[in-house]
Amino acid sequence: MILLVLMLKFRFDAFFALLITSFIVGILNSMGMLQILSSVLKGIGDTMGSIILILVFGAMLGKLIEESGAAHTITNRLTQIFGIKKIQYTILVVGFLVGLPMMYNASFLVLIPLIYTFSKTTKLPLMYLGIPLSATLSIAHAYLPPHPAPTYVSFVYGADINQVLLFGLVPVIPACLIAGILLSKFFRKIDVQPPAELFEGKEFKKEELPGFGRSVLATLTPVILMLFGATIDLVFGKDADYNKLVAESVSNETLALVFSSLLELFKFLSDANVALLMAVFAGIYFLGIKQGRKMDEVMKSLGKATSSIAMIVLIIAAGGAFKQVLTDSGVANYIEELTTGVEFNPLILAWCVAAVIRLAIGSATVATMTAAGIMLPIVGSTGVSPELMVLATGSGSLMFSHFNDIGFWMFKEYYNVSIKQTFAIWTVMESLVAIVGLLAALLLSLFI
Repeated sequence: MILLVLMLKFRFDAFFALLITSFIVGILNSMGMLQILSSVLKGIGDTMGSIILILVFGAMLGKLIEESGAAHTITNRLTQIFGIKKIQYTILVVGFLVGLPMMYNASFLVLIPLIYTFSKTTKLPLMYLGIPLSATLSIAHAYLPPHPAPTYVSFVYGADINQVLLFGLVPVIPACLIAGILLSKFFRKIDVQPPAELFEGKEFKKEELPGFGRSVLATLTPVILMLFGATIDLVFGKDADYNKLVAESVSNETLALVFSSLLELFKFLSDANVALLMAVFAGIYFLGIKQGRKMDEVMKSLGKATSSIAMIVLIIAAGGAFKQVLTDSGVANYIEELTTGVEFNPLILAWCVAAVIRLAIGSATVATMTAAGIMLPIVGSTGVSPELMVLATGSGSLMFSHFNDIGFWMFKEYYNVSIKQTFAIWTVMESLVAIVGLLAALLLSLFI
């Protein structure tokens, strides 16, 4: 409510409104001023430490894809294959495949230039194309390993991660159709254009465009690299001692050393920050140098890309500060006390706990992990399928997205919509994905 008043009545920018609200919330929860300041700085530091390179490298890669015409090449080829009438389904498939191994923010930043270009070249409304993209990325983020939250919760609940993936695939299609295709039909007439500082429409001659192979390689480099890491985690386990594991299975010391070194290298390259950096390097070469551009020109373009996301970075940082103050002020502990001793269907209870924490804290990942800790005793005592508990918990973590969610602000800024429209589209879309996931878990529980 404080945020709403500051932004809607007093017209504060989101960055200042979030910072002011952080201090007000801290004061109302009896935090000292220095304690609030420490919490704000910690929230900004933690948020930026985990996301700043992803934001910057994603923006750089997006600028390279945009300016080189790679997005046009991919757009043209996909529309030739699938046709304009099925363009939304193309976006769903591409978004799901790219979003499966990548964090939401990284995959969104990689693909948003394609959505801008699809909208420009096909003359279709931005929301008609953007909603399916955001929906499919959220679905992959909440339902499925190897995303951090579902993977972590699988181990907390003692679930079989392969079954988690299998059960998580069940609601994917209905969630995509409802939250991606159906919802977009209600907002396709909204007249919004990409922010001028993030996308500049440019016409290309056919001979100026990079080849389809180069374009796809540059775009999918982070996906390919991160898939290596996901595969290694599934085979060997997360944070495994590769030297020890390889030594136990390979008798030749030289081969064991080479094999373990390769595993370490692929794990390093599969980190989202490193994978996007490698993608930028690939883009510089394939979409810059190989296209006849000079290095100075390419570097200037990357500088423009970085400066264009400055305000978005500040807003996301302030959102991190707000989330940290909510956490440090005891909101999560209060929620935990409220849910203690409640008798309810464990799937519905896990969903509700995650949803309430998401409402209070904003981060879907934090909501999933926190809810798992609260629900763990219930999993053991009720005999409920731990795999379905993972799906229910992850689904609940998408409910009630609002001001304290980084994704909320990214959707608003990149699609250039108002706060009211963001609530009507993003918050509703996230809630639909959450509800479909819960219904799927309840349906599957009848047979498992």
